[in-house]
Amino acid sequence: QAQAGWLQHDFGHLSVFSKSRWNHWVHKFVIGHLKGAPASWWNHLHFQHHAKPNCFRKDPDVNMHPLFFALGKNLSVELGVQKKKFMPYNHQHKYFFIIGPPALVPLYFQWYIFYFAVQRKQWVDLAWMLSFYIRFFLTYLPFLGVKGTLGLHLLVRFIESNWFVWITQMNHIPMHIDYDKNVDWFSTQLQATCNVHQSFFNDWFSGHLNFQIEHHLFPTMPRHNYWK
Repeated sequence: QAQAGWLQHDFGHLSVFSKSRWNHWVHKFVIGHLKGAPASWWNHLHFQHHAKPNCFRKDPDVNMHPLFFALGKNLSVELGVQKKKFMPYNHQHKYFFIIGPPALVPLYFQWYIFYFAVQRKQWVDLAWMLSFYIRFFLTYLPFLGVKGTLGLHLLVRFIESNWFVWITQMNHIPMHIDYDKNVDWFSTQLQATCNVHQSFFNDWFSGHLNFQIEHHLFPTMPRHNYWK
């Protein structure tokens, strides 16, 4: 599931086929049938992220501030001045592992993607999503039963969630996070992204998103060319 996530990311950025429509078609199949999520939902969130990375209230990937985490040096100071104490932020480096990675996919994404598809009347995406669940349950029900199949699905989502959050946050959260200052596009991308050491394992484990700077500057570039 994690690797399918990096794969759908490639198709979503139109970086696999030379024709855009081919990328769109296969994107719907990979994220819909192989992962059970709507392509329209991913596009809606991810395009906002690329337009304004790490900009509070414009980048959906940093919307966890300030309810759970105090992100960035500037926003953290703002909370202190306003005396808003939603959480014990001085201990957030300890409870991040408990709240962030384990909960995102199984507890939040799992219901929100259906809500998104129905609310926006994305019936084609919904059909692709349902095909994933039909295939999954037809495959495992005969062997594991209802409880076992549901347990397997929850376990897969739990592991995937940890994997997904670690990769997507390690190359953005350490960087500058603040309100949109209307800085030029190039500088905005560089301020919000950092790279992680290149190795065969890191390239595979992160879907080449350890080259986050290159990805944000050239989002349609095929990932195997980032190192160049």
